[in-house]
Formats: sequence, structure tokens, C-alpha cells
Amino acid sequence: MIEVVKLDKGIVSDSEEINVRIGMGTCGLAAGADKVFEGLKECVKKMGVKAKLLPVGCSGTCYLEPQVELSRPGYPSAVYGNVNAASLPSILESYISGSVEGAVAIRERIGVMKGEQNLPLFDELDFNKHQVRRVTINCGKIDPESIDDYIAAGGFAGLRKVLNMKPEEVIDVVKASGLRGRGGAGFPTYLKWLICRQAVSDRKFVVCNADEGDPGAFMNRMEAESDPFRVVEGLITAGYAIGAHEGFFFVRAEKPLMASRLRKAVEEAKKRGFLGDNILGSGFSFDVQVILSAGAFVCGEETAMIAAIEGRRAMPRQRPPFPATKGLWDYPTNINNVETLAQVPVIFQLGPEKFAEVGSDRSKGTKVFCIAGKVRRTGAAEVPIGTPIRKLVFDVGGGVFEGRRFKAVQTGGPPGGCLPEKFLDLPLDYESLQAAGSIMGSGGLIVLDDEVCVVDIAKYFLTFTSAESCGKCAPCRVGTKAMLSILTRISEGKGEMGDLDKLRKLAEAMRDTSLCALGQGAPNPVITTLRYFEDEYVAHVRDKVCPAGVCPIERKVK
Repeated sequence: MIEVVKLDKGIVSDSEEINVRIGMGTCGLAAGADKVFEGLKECVKKMGVKAKLLPVGCSGTCYLEPQVELSRPGYPSAVYGNVNAASLPSILESYISGSVEGAVAIRERIGVMKGEQNLPLFDELDFNKHQVRRVTINCGKIDPESIDDYIAAGGFAGLRKVLNMKPEEVIDVVKASGLRGRGGAGFPTYLKWLICRQAVSDRKFVVCNADEGDPGAFMNRMEAESDPFRVVEGLITAGYAIGAHEGFFFVRAEKPLMASRLRKAVEEAKKRGFLGDNILGSGFSFDVQVILSAGAFVCGEETAMIAAIEGRRAMPRQRPPFPATKGLWDYPTNINNVETLAQVPVIFQLGPEKFAEVGSDRSKGTKVFCIAGKVRRTGAAEVPIGTPIRKLVFDVGGGVFEGRRFKAVQTGGPPGGCLPEKFLDLPLDYESLQAAGSIMGSGGLIVLDDEVCVVDIAKYFLTFTSAESCGKCAPCRVGTKAMLSILTRISEGKGEMGDLDKLRKLAEAMRDTSLCALGQGAPNPVITTLRYFEDEYVAHVRDKVCPAGVCPIERKVK
């Protein structure tokens, strides 16, 4: 527990205004933040408290939602987690009186109240203290719909520098930073921009891929919901660097709050001269549209996304040519995901050398990872690339629940791999994960404990990818269904030992011959679970027992 210290200066005077921040991201709203917000309005009115209610985004500590932060001039904040409407009178009374008696924090006391000034806002939770916050520094602190809040926090300072540079100089700075794409493949961002810059065309486009669809991954949603102006600034910078005057946000339709806040950010940026004609008197003009996707997982693949924007069925095409030379409507098109673009203003605020001070030798900067599954503390955490899996799962996430044993972690979503305990000290970087049979992906980490069956997990991901396959190429269309059929047979106690070899051969064929990354990556959960947990498959097939007691074969532990 974090100690909560009594205020030294007594009660809040009648003239003092309390600032109350309420996390109103998707995770907060799902936990009831809207009811807490309405309850706060009613509570301060009844109590006669002078308060300013500030809706903010998600801070990353999703397991503590709804969260309420109270502050007053001269004092650090008091932060309360897992708040409900019934607890509000007690929280407000304790803060107003300067006492913690009667203060309510349902699951964990996270508030710190001290009389001294210039102290940190609150003693850091274990979830927070291992992080290096750059991209997420404004998340949960500023009003995501206020351009003034963003500017006051240093927003658009990087863009002002950019517009006083030549486009080639901008690309050189990004190159010096070592930034690699945060969407999964880790392709050097500068090189993508340079290829598009050098493509000869009278029209070019930049696209922000906000179609994030991996189960258990929500970092892009958090970043765009909580700090949308940062992503807008990154997109403008990319447009300036490659010579484009038109941009798009391609947003998954199932994320309406992300779409709404990006639209409002675009509107406000236009009103203030950061978008439109002759931006900040630089002579550079750039406009942006927000487009909703149909929600298909394959839309996250670049060429399928281009097809969807053009109004065609979202299906990938053979590459080359790559979008950087022949993309949207056959014009050169640069595509980066939300987090890649959100990193760009950081580079120009800190400078490329400072940006590159953290991270691994081959991958510089920070990465936001989402921790989900069988873990105590779920949420989004920003750490240097190369941070060991153990630190994310145990130091940040708190490990598995009491009485349970860590079994594995699935990284990279459906196309990723399932890595057992022996990989806990593996650094989270592109090359290390790939060597172990998994991928970074967009940054999802799904923690599995000993109650989870790996056959069931592999079947879950194959169910997802077979349903999401666009059907264009036979290896993916047929292969995912064939593998799923075998896994289902095994889980029902009808498998044969020869099925394991069939799975391996199907996986290899799919990986080598599928058209896009969906089909190429779909076998990974099966490949890695067979590699590292073959004994569980054998138990299902030979002994007709599910060791975890999950599958319908026999609901008992061997």
C-alpha cells in the first residue's frame, strides 16, 4: 500500500478551486466513468464545493479505472482508483478537510497528499515507476479535446521546428533518431519516408493506420483518444517530409471515441492554422480526413487498407510495387501507424540524440505495450525497447494471481507466438522475438497462467484468423480452416498422433505461400505451442486428457 499523508495546511478555503480530473477513455467509460462524472457534478453542487471538472483520457493504469485525481493550488494531487459514485462524498470530504480519514479507494490506495510543494504528483505505483513516459506523457493529464491544453504541454513545438527545415533535413533527423515503425515489422521510418519523398509524382498521400485490431492490444486507441493532437502533429510532419498535401486517418469503426477525438483534433488544428493552406505562414498546405474502416482485421495490412479507402473490398495485393511508390489511387503513399506518428513530435522536441538514449542497439526509443490476460494489473505501459518480458509481466503487471503459476506469454497478437517461462528474460525487441518464433506486433502481451490450455489458445487464435481471412489466397483461406479443424478434433479427444505432423506441414506451407502477413503469421500460435508445449498436445491425443481441464475432452486435471 502507498502511504497517504495528512495535509499540513488544513482545510480548503472557500475561495480555492479544486481541479478534478476524471479518466474518460474507453476503458474508464467501460468501468463507469460517465456515472462517476455525473455523480461528481451532483456531489460538488450539494456540498457547495468550488471545483472544476476536467475530463481526460486514459493514463494507462486501466486496472484502476474509474480514476479520479484531485488537486488544489500549492499541493500535489490525490489520486483515487476504482472509484464509484457512492464513494465520492467520502473522497471529497477527506480532501477538503485535509484528512485521509474516511477516504475511499476500493482496490488500492494510490493517492499521496503531502504539504510540501514541488513534489511529484503522487508516489509512483509499481505499474508506473518502471516506465519512461514520452508518447504517453500527456495521457490522463490533459483534456484530449483541448488544443490549448496540448499547446501548453509543448504541443506543436516540434512542428514549428520542422517547418523551418528542408524536408530532406527532417528525414535526416528521423534517421538519426533510429525510429522504427511501431506497427509490427519495425521497418526504419526514415527509409519509408525517403523512398516516398524520392518517388516522382504530382500527388502524394500520407495515411495513419489506426485500424488496430489485435485482441489484447489497445495502445493506439489509448494514444489517439488521450492525446490526439500529438498524432495529428506527427501526420503533418510526415506529409511535409515526403511532399504530400493530403492525409487520412484510417480508424477502426469499433473505436468511435478514437474517431470522434481525432475528428475534433483535426477541426481544432484547422481553426488554429496547423492544418489547411499556408500552415503557420510556411507556404506548406496540408489537409486531413478521418475515415472509418469496415472493421476487418485484414484492413490493417497496407494494401488492403488502400483498397478500403478507395472504396473497394479490403483485400491485399501482391507487392512490389510497394505503397511508397504506388499506393492510394496509384500515387506514392506513406503509411505509418498511430504510435509511429506519435513518436515523431518527441524526436523534434527532445532532439534525435536524446531520443536515442533509451532503447536497444538496433531499436531506439520507447514502445507502449499492452498487458492483458491472466495478470494482476492490466493496462498500457511505455518502456524502452529491449526491456525484458519479465519486467513487463511481473514488475509492471504484478505477475499472475495468487495461487496460480505463470505459464506463457503471447506477444504480437494473432500472428504472434506463445513463449514459455524460459523466455521471461528475453528482451522485447524485433530481432529477439523473431528468433524465439514470435513477433513484436503492435505491442500486445497476453499473459497465460497454468489454468490455460495451449491447445485451446491456439484454437482461439485460429478461430479469429480464419474468420478474418479475406479469402483471396488459397493458403490462408483453406489453411486456417484446415488447421482449425485439426485443433478442434484434438480438443475433443478425437485427434491422432499424425495430426501433429499435419499441423506442422500446414503451418509451414501457409507461412511460405500466403499473400499477406495475416496468412503468413496465422500459424505462429500453433507453431510455437507445438514447439514449446508438445507434451500438452500429446496428452490430448494419446491420453485423451486436457491437463488444464479446459477442453471438452475431459474436464479434469490429469
